[in-house]
Amino acid sequence: TNNMVRKTSQKQKKVNLHYEIDCSIPVKDGIMEPASFEKFLKEKIKVNGKAGVLGDSVTVARNNTNITVDSTVPMSKRYLKYLTKKFLKKHNLRDYIRVVASNKKTYELKYFVIQDDEDDIEA
Repeated sequence: TNNMVRKTSQKQKKVNLHYEIDCSIPVKDGIMEPASFEKFLKEKIKVNGKAGVLGDSVTVARNNTNITVDSTVPMSKRYLKYLTKKFLKKHNLRDYIRVVASNKKTYELKYFVIQDDEDDIEA
């Protein structure tokens, strides 16, 4: 059985994935530190079931308020959304910020729009 496991891992397709997470809105307001988010992703992204061992297959880079994740191993964009939410939860920002896909390769961190029109009418 050990040989079979080895064969499947070598058959993995070579892919070049490029994802971006735009954190400009919360960073501009000073409630989020892009460097700590970058560090968080480097520690938490799993490659072959191991967290923190990115090797050459995954690179996490920061360009001002944009975090870019490049991967040569299959990785879903959804996985980055999951990790982003985990980070926001850790910093108690989950109630204020949502993760929205702005295009096929990019997530954007935006504030929830709280509509309190009803309250204004009653007051």
